[in-house]
Amino acid sequence: MNDLSKAAGRLKVTWLEVGDESASQRIDNFLLRHLKGVPKSHVYRVLRSGEVRVNSGRVKPEYRLQVGDRIRVPPVRVAESAKKPPAKPLALPIVFEDDALIVIDKPTGIAVHGGSGVSYGVIESLRVERPQAKFLELAHRLDRDTSGLLMVAKKRSALVELHRLLREGEVDKRYLAIVKGAWKGEGREIRESLHKYVTGQGERRVAVREDGQVAVTRVKPLKVRAGSSLLELQLLTGRTHQIRVHLAHAGHPVLGDDKYGDFDLNKSLAKEGVRRLFLHASSLSLSHPLLKEKLNFQSKLPGEMKRFLEENRP
Repeated sequence: MNDLSKAAGRLKVTWLEVGDESASQRIDNFLLRHLKGVPKSHVYRVLRSGEVRVNSGRVKPEYRLQVGDRIRVPPVRVAESAKKPPAKPLALPIVFEDDALIVIDKPTGIAVHGGSGVSYGVIESLRVERPQAKFLELAHRLDRDTSGLLMVAKKRSALVELHRLLREGEVDKRYLAIVKGAWKGEGREIRESLHKYVTGQGERRVAVREDGQVAVTRVKPLKVRAGSSLLELQLLTGRTHQIRVHLAHAGHPVLGDDKYGDFDLNKSLAKEGVRRLFLHASSLSLSHPLLKEKLNFQSKLPGEMKRFLEENRP
């Protein structure tokens, strides 16, 4: 199946048989992953027109593949694109690994996947390091500048279950953030719906809006000072940029946030050596996706954040 893009580029009908690594995957996601260089709109067009067949029958984009399914891929032309530098091994620190799951302690500044001006990220690097691996997929995402715990599935069945656990709130994900100003009072929940949009420059952004998606962040203050506070955040939903937008809306933007933060304060801090987003995915608790045993992972506060707190700032 890895040769699907090449086969499509030859403008010939291609027949593929689904193996264990692609079982339960949606047909549209399968095609989007393998038909590199084919516009997304064209992939959906050939699906809806019936040119893509599974077991000689038409299927909808949401159809989930089963082991043994035979897929007819019609002739499509792969767009010529500028050559990207090949992914390189990043030697990322691994917190846990077994036959189903990898948990990585991702440093700040590394994207989880290529795209939006980034040639490659964590997942592409892992695939280069492990060419023999049949299946490696991100179970969730972290922003490029957010450090901390990231889960990668090594089996399709594990990925499906991890997505279910995340969707149904059965994964306890906690973050540590250093924010502007003194947090007032005890912990509380921020319940503000979030709306995604694209700026005139083509950048993805998120804003608090009543007609957006429901989003809930539980906040617990750990250390409060006049100029900054260390907060523990628990995600009760998993929206894009949720913590950053919620905290900015509450008047406590994350230090170093170049999208939703206090830009003048960030410039001042940069002169003092603070050049990263002070947001860290510090803990994960969940049931193993296949074995069902309880898993608990912790990641220490990164050195830059720890030093900032130890400098006894006002």
